[in-house]
Amino acid sequence: MLLIWFCKFFDELTQLELYKILQLRNEVFVVEQNCVYQDADNKDQSCYHLAGSDGDLLVAYTRLMPAGIAYKKEASIGRVVTSAAYRNTGIGRILMQKSIEQCRLLFNDAPIKIGAQLYLQSFYESFGFKQLSDIYLEDGIEHIEMLLLF
Repeated sequence: MLLIWFCKFFDELTQLELYKILQLRNEVFVVEQNCVYQDADNKDQSCYHLAGSDGDLLVAYTRLMPAGIAYKKEASIGRVVTSAAYRNTGIGRILMQKSIEQCRLLFNDAPIKIGAQLYLQSFYESFGFKQLSDIYLEDGIEHIEMLLLF
């Protein structure tokens, strides 16, 4: 399996790329996690979008946010998602590595702050993220804030 990766600012996305991104996000965050929430939050237009495809199928994605969008002083990686059929293949690890690398390039080594689902805490810690907050509920799912410094 050889994934093809791209990272584009919102205005650079094709209609088909945007559709596939929204489709994957809804497939996992709304349907699979049974979580009713407003995915279209008016942040996408100010962000970069990193995605990996296997042929015509979008299988991995993150939204890369400059400081001032999700957090005042820190960049952020959000909407981290891999297709269910591609989990446990190492793609999630590659996705996060590429996301961190892109954030460093795009945002000049700014700290990266994330709102992580609690069950993924050790995954994010393996990249150097440190827990910042107590557990909080977001859309009925336990989360913690985490920070990565360079």
